[in-house]
Amino acid sequence: MPDINNIKKYKNVHMIGIGGISMSGIAAILTNWGFNVTGSDWSQSEVTDKLASIGIKVTIGYNLDDVAKSDVVVYSAAIKPDDIEMLEAKKLNIPTIERADFLGELTRCFTDTICISGTHGKTTTTSMISMCFLEALKDPSIQVGAFLNAIDGNYKVGNSEHFIIEACEYVESFLKFSPKTEVILNIDNDHLDYFKTFDNIKNAFIKYTKLLPDDGLLVINGDDKNCLDLPQYTSANVLTYGIENIDTNFYAKNIQYDNDGFPEFDVYKNNEFFAKIKLSVLGTHNILNALSCIALCDYYKIDKKYIQNALKKFAGAHRRFEFKGKLNGASIYDDYGHHPTEIVATSKALNSKKHNKSWVVFQPHTYSRTKNLLSDFANALLNFDNVIVLDIYAARETNTFNISSEDLVNKIVSLGKTACYMPNFDDCVSFLKDNVKENDIVLTLGAGTVTEVGPMLLK
Repeated sequence: MPDINNIKKYKNVHMIGIGGISMSGIAAILTNWGFNVTGSDWSQSEVTDKLASIGIKVTIGYNLDDVAKSDVVVYSAAIKPDDIEMLEAKKLNIPTIERADFLGELTRCFTDTICISGTHGKTTTTSMISMCFLEALKDPSIQVGAFLNAIDGNYKVGNSEHFIIEACEYVESFLKFSPKTEVILNIDNDHLDYFKTFDNIKNAFIKYTKLLPDDGLLVINGDDKNCLDLPQYTSANVLTYGIENIDTNFYAKNIQYDNDGFPEFDVYKNNEFFAKIKLSVLGTHNILNALSCIALCDYYKIDKKYIQNALKKFAGAHRRFEFKGKLNGASIYDDYGHHPTEIVATSKALNSKKHNKSWVVFQPHTYSRTKNLLSDFANALLNFDNVIVLDIYAARETNTFNISSEDLVNKIVSLGKTACYMPNFDDCVSFLKDNVKENDIVLTLGAGTVTEVGPMLLK
C-alpha cells in the first residue's frame, strides 16, 4: 500500500472540475484509499457518470455544502479565481490546491512514480507502458490522458508501488512531481503561449531531469538531439533508444509494414538481437514510442514475451488515429494531432496504409500556436491530397493575435496546393459526402471539437 501520510490531513476532498481527465483519476485513487471525495463539474459526461458509479458524489453545477464540509479544495487549471466554489473556500479559509500540485503530492505517496513526458506521444507511450505492466501482473496505478480500453477508462487504481502517469510540460506542471523514472520522448517547439521561446522549453526539461534521484532511471530518444543533452544533468541510470541513431541501447532494424500500415521490426539491445515486435498502431513515430516502452520494461525486468503480447494487443488510445467507420466505402479516422510535427507523423502513418485519396479536415488549436507555427502547419498539410480547414478552436485564448484559418488556407494555396476554408461543420460534412470515393481515407484532425465531424458524417 502506498504511504499516504503526507495527505492524511485531508479526510474530505472537494474537487472542482472533477470531470477532467486527470482530476477524475485523482478522485478514484483517493476514494480507493478511503478518503471522502465530492466534486463538481459544469457538464455531465462519461467520466462523471463513471465517478458516480464508484460512489463519488458529483454535482453538475456547484455545491457550496460540499465545499463547506471539505478539508481541502482541489481545482483544475481551467477554474477561474472568481468561481463560486473557489470564492466559498476562500471565505471559509479552506485550503485550495491546484491539480498539478496535488498530483505531485500523490506521486510522493508511491516509491516508484514513472513519468512519461515529451511534446508528442505521451498518451500513447503511457498506454503502451501501462499495458506491459498489466500483462506482467505488476498491478500498477495508472493515470493516462485518454480513454484506454484495457483499463476501461483513463485511470486504474492498483495496490503496488508503481504509479504510471503522463507528465505534461505545459505551465511546467511536471516540475511538481517526484519521479523515480522519467521517459522523455522528444522536445519540440510547443506551448509558446506560455514558454515564449524554445530555450525556455528546453530549460523546463533540464529542471525536470534534475528531479530524478541517483538510483532513478532516465529513458531518452536518441534520435532527438535535445534529449541527448539531458543525461549531463542527472546521476540516474540512462537508457537511450532510436531508429536513425544506432549508437543507442535499444534500436529498431528491418522495419516492414503490412497492408494496414502496421509495423513489424527487430529490436536490438546493446547491438544484440533482443526480440521481434509487431505493433497494431500506425507509423514510424509509434516504433519510437514502443522502443521507449521496451527499454523501460526491460529495465524493470518484465519478460520480453509480456512486452511482445502487450504491444501487439495495444490498438491505440482514444483519438489517436482512431477508426470511426465507413462512408461511401471510404474509411474515416479521428486524430488528436494539433502540432506540425504530429501532423507530419500522422500523414506518414496514413500514407503507409493502402488507399486511394486522402482527405484531412483540420481544426487549428489556439490562436497563438496557429500564428507562431503558421508556415509549419501549411507545409505539414501539403502531405494530404485534399485539405479542408475549419475555424481555429480558441481553447483558453481570445484572438488578440490577428490570425484566422483563412490565413492558413492562403498560405497553403501560396505553396501550390488547393485548400478549402469551411467554418461551418454542416457544410463540411455535406461537401465530404458528395466528394469522397471508395477506398479514400478521411482524417479529422485537431484537439478541439473537430472530433464531432466523423460521427456527423456517419449519420
